Amino acid sequence: MARQFEYAQMQDAFRRFQAAEPHPKGELEHTNAFTLLVAVALSAQATDAGVNKATRSLFPIADTPAKMLALGEEGLVEYVKTIGLYRQKAKNVIKLSQILVDKFDGTVPSSRAALTSLPGVGRKTANVVLNIWFHYPAQAVDTHIFRVGNRTGLAVGRDVDAVERAIEDNVPVEFQQNAHHWLILHGRYICTARKPRCVDCLIRDLCQYEEKTA
Repeated sequence: MARQFEYAQMQDAFRRFQAAEPHPKGELEHTNAFTLLVAVALSAQATDAGVNKATRSLFPIADTPAKMLALGEEGLVEYVKTIGLYRQKAKNVIKLSQILVDKFDGTVPSSRAALTSLPGVGRKTANVVLNIWFHYPAQAVDTHIFRVGNRTGLAVGRDVDAVERAIEDNVPVEFQQNAHHWLILHGRYICTARKPRCVDCLIRDLCQYEEKTA
């Protein structure tokens, strides 16, 4: 396992990420907090591109909990059946929509505890919503961030919770809001699992990965 970057290295690395992409954004398409929540819930074990393809037709007719309930589970299934685990995800979306109507007056709550009380919403999903919609510097650690953090030394931890803490504890505060976006994009397009594009890496000279590709 790589060593955790020191403070000066963290500053240097994230300054480079910021210079290359000053305003990084998540790639899931949404129009409000509810559609973001649904999109993230649907994206588990699925690609953002696949989710976007399904929700482009879904969200124009079901962009609130009430409208989603009116569509119903079987109606929702018709829109999301191209996404992995679609039946369970459809059940969860309908259930969470009902809870939002019954307990939260139809609005998406802005606390992690309230979000994770919803069916199909784990800590990672909650952190994405908190970060993107509510602009709270929550760190949503997915497989890309876990790999990049441990491979490079940017955020070292034996599990996703440890990597989340490593980001929160070590990334300078001015970069916290966008940290997980930069790391996800870096993992998705540069520091890929099988054949990392080390020649195109912004932090190649800082990275501790010993098996850099030519």
